[in-house]
Amino acid sequence: MILVVNSGSSSVKYQLIDLDGPTRVLAGLIEHIGEPGSAFPGHEAALSRVAEEVAPHSGALTAVGHRVVHGGATFTGPVLITDEVVERIAEAAPLAPLHNPANLAGIEVMRRLHPGLPQVAVFDTAFHSTLTPAARTYAIDRKVAERFGVRRYGFHGTSTAYVSRVAAALVGRPETANVIVLHLGNGASATAVAGGRCVDTSMGMTPLEGLVMGTRSGDVDPGVIFHLIRGGMTPDEVERSLVEESGLLGLCGHNDMRAVLDGVAAGDEDAALAYNVYCHRLRKYIGAYYAVLGRVDVIAFTGGVGEHSAPVRRSVLSGLEPMGVRLDPLRNSSVRGTRLVSTDDSAVAVAVVPTDEELEIAIETADLLARTKS
Repeated sequence: MILVVNSGSSSVKYQLIDLDGPTRVLAGLIEHIGEPGSAFPGHEAALSRVAEEVAPHSGALTAVGHRVVHGGATFTGPVLITDEVVERIAEAAPLAPLHNPANLAGIEVMRRLHPGLPQVAVFDTAFHSTLTPAARTYAIDRKVAERFGVRRYGFHGTSTAYVSRVAAALVGRPETANVIVLHLGNGASATAVAGGRCVDTSMGMTPLEGLVMGTRSGDVDPGVIFHLIRGGMTPDEVERSLVEESGLLGLCGHNDMRAVLDGVAAGDEDAALAYNVYCHRLRKYIGAYYAVLGRVDVIAFTGGVGEHSAPVRRSVLSGLEPMGVRLDPLRNSSVRGTRLVSTDDSAVAVAVVPTDEELEIAIETADLLARTKS
């Protein structure tokens, strides 16, 4: 069995997964770590509780798989965690300051609590390591880019790897399908996958670039940043605005798509604009990735919004019939799990695939251990 740990800045999610099923033996979430009044003053206490929950199954535990958000340019796949790996993850922390330090806290505690178990880091950025130089390179001074590590890394890679594989199997082309994955949650990304390999993705050096998100702006003219700074905002204020106060929230006051849709139904013009901007950006990326791939077999929706919002799927795909996309209204309105929601004669299939990052981490952890033993 694999223990999967996702250690965030103030929370720890964990699952104990038996891959023979696969079966979830345990699953839990500890929140508000380090906050006033919390029973968990730090990650040590939280992960000690996780260890207590897992203890009855410790005899069957074979490894711990950790989610790590940013692997920088160093890590292109899962790795066994060593002291050197910990140092490299720490070096990438400036690229993901809210995530990597928290991921490291989980790693350090679990290594102390389970010193005899193999521990594996699975990186969100790793799936995007197959980007070509043309796709990952920003057109800025090369020396500046090299000095500061400026390039497209991409995120949501663990989710995208899982969803693209399931979607490809769903259309009967597990090895060769070209898939556009739309991971739509509070964070959102689009990724073009050709035969299991990422060829382009919307998030960049950070998770700020690309689609309109719950609180993140997504694509914005870089000149806007200079304009705001010259207008009196500090760099930190601009960053906070674009990361925490923009996106759907900045446009209409709600970062939850359900509230946005309620506003649209009630005639709220701000909500309608936010919704239209959100869908327009998505539709534009689908068209761009169709051009990048040359052929699209399936468009896969995942994440909270992608999985549960039939209106978003309908609006985003509206007008794409000339590209061969035909949504089935009845299938689109259903709420069951992994499924096709396109018509039988749609040249491009449309799928809804609930993501399972924890299972993907467990699979990648087990695969790495099997390779190291062989």
